[in-house]
Amino acid sequence: MVNQRTFDALRVFAEERKWQQFHSPSNLAKSISIEAAELLELFQWSDDADRGEVADELADVLHYCIALARVMDFDLDDILLSKLEKTRLKYPVEHTRGRIAPIE
Repeated sequence: MVNQRTFDALRVFAEERKWQQFHSPSNLAKSISIEAAELLELFQWSDDADRGEVADELADVLHYCIALARVMDFDLDDILLSKLEKTRLKYPVEHTRGRIAPIE
């Protein structure tokens, strides 16, 4: 999903600043929520959010998600594909095609 070069760059960024000490699972989960709220704020009154600002906030969310996956020793591809399979079983296409179904 994220290539090794990007994964390593994010790790080195945190190591250079000695930020790993703050990267507990709970701190990272909080940071994901905070950054997601900042992303949502861009769309608060309009669907016409600035693409650059959206990209920056989305990058922040992804950065914290990747950091949490690293701290928890999750393989992103594995957990995403596993969840997709669970969701596929929960929402079979014959019952959900064209209908709103939540992402879980």
